[in-house]
Amino acid sequence: MDSQTIRILLNGEPVDIADVAPTTSLLAWLRVTCGLTGTKEGCNEGDCGACTVVIGELRDDRTHGAARLHLAAINACLRFVPTLDGKAVFTVEYLRRQAGGALHPVQQALVDCHGSQCGFCTPGFVMSLWDVYNACAADGARPSADRIRSALTGNLCRCTGYRPIIEAGERMFEHPTLMLDRDALRRQLLALQRTTSLDYTHASARFLAPRTLAELLELRERHPEATLLAGGTDVGVWVNKRLSAVSPLLYVGEVAELHRIQEGDGVLHIGAAVNLSDAFAALAARYPELGELWERFASPPVRNAGTLGGNIANGSPIGDAMPALIALRSRIVLASLRGARRLALEDFYLGYLRKDLAADEILTTIEVPLPGEGLQFRTWKLSKRFDSDISALCGAFALRLEHGVVRTPRIAFGGMAATPRRATRTEAAIDGQPWTEATLARALQALAQDFQPITDLRASAGYRHRGAAGLLRRFHLETRADAPLTPAQTRVFHAFDPAAGAQAVADPCADDPSADT
Repeated sequence: MDSQTIRILLNGEPVDIADVAPTTSLLAWLRVTCGLTGTKEGCNEGDCGACTVVIGELRDDRTHGAARLHLAAINACLRFVPTLDGKAVFTVEYLRRQAGGALHPVQQALVDCHGSQCGFCTPGFVMSLWDVYNACAADGARPSADRIRSALTGNLCRCTGYRPIIEAGERMFEHPTLMLDRDALRRQLLALQRTTSLDYTHASARFLAPRTLAELLELRERHPEATLLAGGTDVGVWVNKRLSAVSPLLYVGEVAELHRIQEGDGVLHIGAAVNLSDAFAALAARYPELGELWERFASPPVRNAGTLGGNIANGSPIGDAMPALIALRSRIVLASLRGARRLALEDFYLGYLRKDLAADEILTTIEVPLPGEGLQFRTWKLSKRFDSDISALCGAFALRLEHGVVRTPRIAFGGMAATPRRATRTEAAIDGQPWTEATLARALQALAQDFQPITDLRASAGYRHRGAAGLLRRFHLETRADAPLTPAQTRVFHAFDPAAGAQAVADPCADDPSADT
C-alpha cells in the first residue's frame, strides 16, 4: 500500500488532507485547521454532544445492487480524521449555506421556541435535529416526540429545559421543507471512493485501512503491536484523556466482510464492524426484549459510531451488550492467517481486561442463536440516570419453561465481577425446578454467593447485590406461571409516564406478597 492523502467532502466541498496526525480528532481539525468553530468542544469524550456533526457515507445495498447513501450523527471529538476518507462531513455552518443565507428550518424552529440560552451546546442540538430532519424529509414522515427525545439523548445541556427543544423538533416542519440533494451527494461520494487500501503516514505515525478481511489478517500478523480501531468510541477517549500513543492504527472500518448481517442455520451472524445502531436493530427485530437496552445503550451518536465487535473485544466488565449475548448462548469467531475458531462468548473473558485472543487474531463475527419456542428472555440495566449513562450493573435472564419447570437457564451480569459473567450457582438452583416462589428464594440465596462486587463511584457493593436480586425477582414476576406481570407493570418508569394513563400510577405489586423488596 502506498502512502496517500485523505479525501473527504466537507460541507459539500472536496478536501484533500495530508498534514494531520492519524489520531487528530475531527473536532480539533474542524476548529483549528478549518476555522469551523460552530462545532464546540465540551467533554471531549462523547458525553455532552456539543461536538455533534453528521457524517454521510456510501453503503453496499445488496437489494438494489448499488451504493446507498447513509447519514448519521456522531461525536466529532472521538472520530479520527483518517477514518473519514471517502465520506462526507456536515457541520452546523453548512445549514445556513443550504438555506441560501437564511436560517435552516431546524434553526428557525429553535429560535421560534426559545430553545437556546447560553448557546454553547445549541449547534450540537441543531445537528442532532438536522439528522432527524433529513431522515423524516426523505421518508415523507414527521418525527414524534419520542423520536426527538431519543435523538437528543446524547445532547446533555438543558439550559432551557426539555420542552422548548423538543417543541422545536416537532415544529421544524412547519416551515417550508428544505430537502438535502441526496442524489448529488451520492455522486460526489462515488467520485471520492478509492479502489486501493489507505496507508496514511504523518511523521512517524501510521494509519492502515485495509479493504478486505484477507488483507486485514495479513496486516495483523505483520503488525501485532498495532492498535485495532473500529468506531473509536473507546480509543478516542484513550487519546483525548490519557494522551495514549496508538501507532500504528489498524482500522477495520473499511473491511466489507465485517459489515455484514446475515441469518442462516438458526443463527444471526453480525460482523464485528457493524455499528451498534445497526447491530441492535437486527437483534431487537428478533428479540424485542432488547428494545429498552438498545435505547439506553449510550446515545445515538455513540451507537452510530461504536461497533458491537468493539464493545465485546474491549472486554469492559460493564459493557452492556455482553450479559444479554451471553444469556442467549452467543459465540464469537476469531480469525488469523492460521485459520478461524469459534468460542462461547463467556469463555472469551479470562480476567479484568484479559481475553482469549492471540496477538495475530481478529474478532470477525458475533453469532447469536435465533429465539426458540418457549424462550423467556429479559435484560435490564441499572444506572444513575435513564439515558446515556454507564451501568452500575446489567442483568440478562433466559430460560425455557416446560409445564412450569425451568429448563436450560442462563443468567449473566455485567458490573458484578471483573468480567461479564454467568451466575452459575443461581442457574443450578433453578434448573429442573418448578418456577415458584420457593425456587426463587433458593435462587436469591445462590445469587448472593455467585458474585463479590466492588464498591466504586457508580455503585456500592451492597447496592449491586440488592439490584441484581431485584432484577432476578422482576424476571420471576414476569415469567411465573401463576399470574405473570407484564413488562409495563414492572417497569418503574412507566409510573411516571403521563402518556401511559392513570392506571400506570397504581402499584402493580400491591396484592403480591412476593414483591416486597
